[in-house]
Amino acid sequence: MYRFKVNGKDVQTERDIDLMKFLREELGLASVKNGCGEGACGACSVLIDGRLMKACVQKTSKMEGKSIDTLEGFTTLEKEIYAYAFDKSGAVQCGFCTPGMLVATKALLDVNPSPDRDACAQAIRGNICRCTGYVKIIDAMLLTAELLRKGEMPPHAPLAGVGRSVHKVDGRAKALGEPVYTDDVQLPGMLYGKALRTPAPRALIRAIDVSQAQSAPGIAAVILAEDIPGEVNCGHLVKDWPALIRVGETTRYVGDSLALVVGDTEEAVQAALKLIRVDYEELPPVTTPQAAMAQDAPLIHEKGNLLSTQKLKRGDAAAALAASKYVASYHFETPFTEHAFLEPECAVAYPTEDGVEVITSDQGVYDDRREIASLLAIEPERVRIKAAYVGGGFGGKEDMSVQHHAALIAWLLKKPVKVRLSRAESILVHPKRHPMYMDFQLGCDETGRLTGLVARIISDTGAYASLGGPVLQRACTHAAGPYNYQNVDIEGRAYYTNNVPCGAFRGFGVTQSIFALECCLNDLARQTGLDGWEIRRRNALEPGDIMPNGQIADESTAYREALEALKEDFYRYDGDENYHVGIASALKNAGLGVGVPDTGRCLAKVEHGRVSLGSSASDMGQGIHTVIKQIFCETTGLPQELVTVGKPDTYLTPNAGTTTASRQTVFTGEASRRAALEFKAALAEAGSLEQLEGRTFLGEYSFASDPMGSDKPNPVSHVAYGYAAQLVILDREGKVVKVISAHDMGRAIHPKGVEGQIEGGVVMGLGFALTEDFKTVNAVPQVKFGTLGLLRSTQIPEIVPILIEKNPHELSYGSKGIGEITVIPSAPACQNAYFKKDGRFRTTLPLEDTYYRKSK
Repeated sequence: MYRFKVNGKDVQTERDIDLMKFLREELGLASVKNGCGEGACGACSVLIDGRLMKACVQKTSKMEGKSIDTLEGFTTLEKEIYAYAFDKSGAVQCGFCTPGMLVATKALLDVNPSPDRDACAQAIRGNICRCTGYVKIIDAMLLTAELLRKGEMPPHAPLAGVGRSVHKVDGRAKALGEPVYTDDVQLPGMLYGKALRTPAPRALIRAIDVSQAQSAPGIAAVILAEDIPGEVNCGHLVKDWPALIRVGETTRYVGDSLALVVGDTEEAVQAALKLIRVDYEELPPVTTPQAAMAQDAPLIHEKGNLLSTQKLKRGDAAAALAASKYVASYHFETPFTEHAFLEPECAVAYPTEDGVEVITSDQGVYDDRREIASLLAIEPERVRIKAAYVGGGFGGKEDMSVQHHAALIAWLLKKPVKVRLSRAESILVHPKRHPMYMDFQLGCDETGRLTGLVARIISDTGAYASLGGPVLQRACTHAAGPYNYQNVDIEGRAYYTNNVPCGAFRGFGVTQSIFALECCLNDLARQTGLDGWEIRRRNALEPGDIMPNGQIADESTAYREALEALKEDFYRYDGDENYHVGIASALKNAGLGVGVPDTGRCLAKVEHGRVSLGSSASDMGQGIHTVIKQIFCETTGLPQELVTVGKPDTYLTPNAGTTTASRQTVFTGEASRRAALEFKAALAEAGSLEQLEGRTFLGEYSFASDPMGSDKPNPVSHVAYGYAAQLVILDREGKVVKVISAHDMGRAIHPKGVEGQIEGGVVMGLGFALTEDFKTVNAVPQVKFGTLGLLRSTQIPEIVPILIEKNPHELSYGSKGIGEITVIPSAPACQNAYFKKDGRFRTTLPLEDTYYRKSK
């Protein structure tokens, strides 16, 4: 028997288990989040005898006589101050890391009540945040310290409406670690499920013997592919990804599932998984797209290894290059990248009278409903998907991971079940950023005016399609950059391999192609004798110009304004021998575009004297639920305390599409405005809110774009484009000391939220450029969460976000989205800064022989 204290109360247990598991599952302390299980992320931070420690690497047997404190044990005043400060400062995005950050903050403030920024950064160096870039977390720590010294809360000053940094609708709950994520859900009689993965990336499965596992203690069932009642293959666009691999089939990557084991406890399931015997023949994997395109390459899918070809051609690029005074011609390579969201995938499912309900944390509840209904061979209306909070996504939670397995188990066994991935499984299973191999030729005349681009892009889409086609499409449509020239010849091809699948990732293909384009542009600046700022000014898109894809830049285009915002700093640092300044730019679409139907929806319902807003838009920390409330209050004039926002639910909220492509603020934000206009008119007629009790108002917004290859002279590819310009400043050692990032986002609905998106995107972009390295050997990942190269709080430079607001359109109050573009310019800006430092023109990521690679 092990005896110790938790939050001042005596507890005891006979089980020698992970302290995190004990705190979460036996004591119900949901603030202790299960992030990585290897002591690397800090989401499970607790105080043990006053010392900050990770609960996931502590055992209950080592706690004898000790005192453990979690966030639940904070005093009432502490909880109020911490929650207020972190929400007020914009430090809460997805929120999954936040409780651990609060515990780390308390560990600091208990010994140093007046810390500076450096002390705060040191205090949270063991805690990862993938959303915020740490800037606003440190702001929150300093505000917390100030309020605690005063010993009182500031007076509450409620804000509402557009353009104000209001408190987020979910900020308090997330900050205090309340049970709001899927893994926090516990149901009576709940079973646990887990998949048996393939023994090799490419293996012919001859037989699967589950007899010993089926008879193991505590096991309820072992499910195989033949038990699936409906369509085995999943996939939002291309249904090529089996929920389970059949005997006689060949696996395609290390994450393929062969069987589902279901039991009373996770320990029983883990033990039974080891009892399954798989007879297989290991086959050589196809590990690169170059190998996949060989004539004698093994076919990964029957239709061939080529998933998608995308082309964008305007004018005569070859002739333009031939006539160019200067040409930059290089081969570039970018790697896999792991999303590294803090919350591993988890789903809870349970049977209903005629269907199944699933609680999940992902990016599109209606996508889940469609996939699961197909798997179970039932009508979509019999599948209800309810969203919990999403602990980070960045595109990595758009595909099926555990939702379909949980639903299948609940449907077959008629019992509730939880299926969750360990961090190691998550790294193996979900899609990554596409590696790309790119050959770019960019030309200009003697004055530095761009003349033409020829680009060839090869993408590794991995074992399954996921969103490989659309990602390649965005890489091609944006490859020419935010510049005014029309001679472009861009072709991309995506190939299947036996690597981990690749799919949506913040930046969506543009991160890769803009890296190549911007590096070439900086080389042209060198060749012409111009500087990086001036060559961009001479080519900058302005309202009325024709974009390289043919669309006419509208009046909201503010790329030149973003550049002008950097001018003074560029020349100041460029003329200082103590620094090396790199510059890069980017553009990114809002909305799906290219002819794909795209609709946002928002429902406003009057009930109990209040208005409840509902939409299926997933809030992954970007704040869409807060945004639709702000827009509704701005339009109607209602005070914020009379408006609430519900979570996505396919039974209660209208389909607003997937949270992807920086689309929700534009599309569902506009839908909220339209619902508000209807409500406002009805309220004026009725005279009081009480007279509208029970009424609902549906707002809907759709945009019709033109497909790629349209024969229109000026096709409209997307509803809107945002633009960015960024400086990366190195010191003499090569350390990034400052990043200045100017963004044209149209209108900042929530300014502090926009700043947080920029800061988080910059840090993610710096990781892509400098430190993150997802290594594989023979198609098998060789990384853990702690070895991904994620930047920590002590490695973050000063980040200066600049918000450019220039959009007169009433559509969503002028907002054009901000989530994806923020990550794009950092890598080429870093490349340019390092080139100025040592004269090496680097063409692969992460950048070789830098301060960060040497330090590692």
